Amino acid sequence: MVPHAGSRTQEDPLKAEPSAQQALLDLQDTDSALARLQHRRGSLPELARIEELTAEVAELRGRQVEVETTVSDLTRAQKKADAEVEQVKTRRTRDEERLSSGAITNPKDLENLQHELGALERRISTLEDEELEIMEQLEIAQAELRAVTADHDALVAELTHVTAARDAAVEAIDAEVVSVNEERESVAPGVPADLLALYDKVRHQYGGLGAAALRARRCEGCRLELNGADLREIAAQPEDDVVRCPECSRILVRTAESGL
Repeated sequence: MVPHAGSRTQEDPLKAEPSAQQALLDLQDTDSALARLQHRRGSLPELARIEELTAEVAELRGRQVEVETTVSDLTRAQKKADAEVEQVKTRRTRDEERLSSGAITNPKDLENLQHELGALERRISTLEDEELEIMEQLEIAQAELRAVTADHDALVAELTHVTAARDAAVEAIDAEVVSVNEERESVAPGVPADLLALYDKVRHQYGGLGAAALRARRCEGCRLELNGADLREIAAQPEDDVVRCPECSRILVRTAESGL
């Protein structure tokens, strides 16, 4: 079957004016710039530091809660021990007053009261030793809490600073993205729809690089120098033929520096 006039067979190359092919290179430049900006945005050094700091802050906050609980428990224990000491001292004072009042004349009762006072003194000494130990533990816990809180607050301050730096960097990158997108919108109309469709297809196949210039006999997409036979074949094709790199299959745009 003979194709009708103006149709293109499967073997026919795609046609595009040299100016349109040059516009395609300009479009590729903007798309590459956008890809670089996206990569920069996703690999900011602040992002890794924020992740580290967030984990460290959470860990320190957990430790802070643990030590706060210890301080709270020891504070209650100290108050309880203090109350017990005061209770026993009150009883001792009462017994001492009874002893010194002369109201108790029975020798057996006096002996029992004196024994009780001795027991109370020993009990007070034991309770005060226990209270002193609790106070020492509380002092250690309070010192640890102050240290943990200081470390936590320092990390929170650093996290705030790094987050602000990240936000500023992202804002700057986003502003560049807007500018490059505006440039892309001004370039895209210069690329015919069929060439644009091929470019998008190839670009997605080859890591975002769909079109490359031929300069000094080298494809700037795969960075390989073409052999003589391939160069002669490309040189023989009309300038409005859209050619593909024989090495990487990307759209190959001929330039004044192609070396053909």
